[in-house]
Amino acid sequence: MFTGIVEELGTIEAVEPLADGSRLTIAGPVVTEDAKHGDSIAVNGVCLTVVTVGDGRFTVDVVAETLRRSSMQGIAPGDRVNLERAMALGDRLGGHIVQGHVDGTAVLRGTDADGLTRFDLPQRLSRYLVEKGSITVDGVSLTVVDAGETGFSIALIPTTKELTTLGRREPGDEVNIEVDVLAKHLERLAAAQLVHQDHGAQARSGDNGGVRETR
Repeated sequence: MFTGIVEELGTIEAVEPLADGSRLTIAGPVVTEDAKHGDSIAVNGVCLTVVTVGDGRFTVDVVAETLRRSSMQGIAPGDRVNLERAMALGDRLGGHIVQGHVDGTAVLRGTDADGLTRFDLPQRLSRYLVEKGSITVDGVSLTVVDAGETGFSIALIPTTKELTTLGRREPGDEVNIEVDVLAKHLERLAAAQLVHQDHGAQARSGDNGGVRETR
C-alpha cells in the first residue's frame, strides 16, 4: 500500500523487451536506500516488484497486462518517473490509501483560465469521482476540484509541479489513474444490497403476500 506522496523523481535508464512484457532499469537513490529483492515500489502509480537492486538503481518487470492498462507502454530511456516505496506499519498517511493498481489512463487536456489542470477520463472511471474526493494521477495523491462525466480537474501547487512529473506534462500526454478504492467498494456493496432487496421483493410477491389459498 502507498500514500500517493512521491519520494523522488527517478530516471528510466533502460527498457528491455521480455516475452510477456518489459524489464525496466530505474535510477532512484532514495527509494533504493533500503530496498531489496521482492520489495514493492510504485512507478508512476504502478506497484512493481523489485527484481534486482544496487548502486542507486533497481530493475522491475512489467507484464503485458500492465503495459496495456497503463501509460507504461510508452515509457523510454531518459523518462522521469514518480517513485514511492510501500508504506510501513506506523508511517504517517500523508495522502490517501493508494494500492498501486492502476484502473486506466486519462489524457491531459491543459490548464484553464482559473489555473485548474483538466484531464479527459473514460466514463467508466469518472463515475467514481466526487468534488473534493481523492484521485491518484501518475502515483500522486490529489484532490478533485471538479468532476464531470468525461473528465475532471485538479489544482496543482508549485511544489507538486516541482517534485513530480506532473509539472513536466504537456497537453495530450497520457497519465495513469487510480480512483479511490473506497468508492469502488461502496459501489459494490450498494449493488449487492440492491440485488438482495430485489430478490426479497420477488420472494414476497411469489408467496402471494403471505395469504394461503383455499379451495
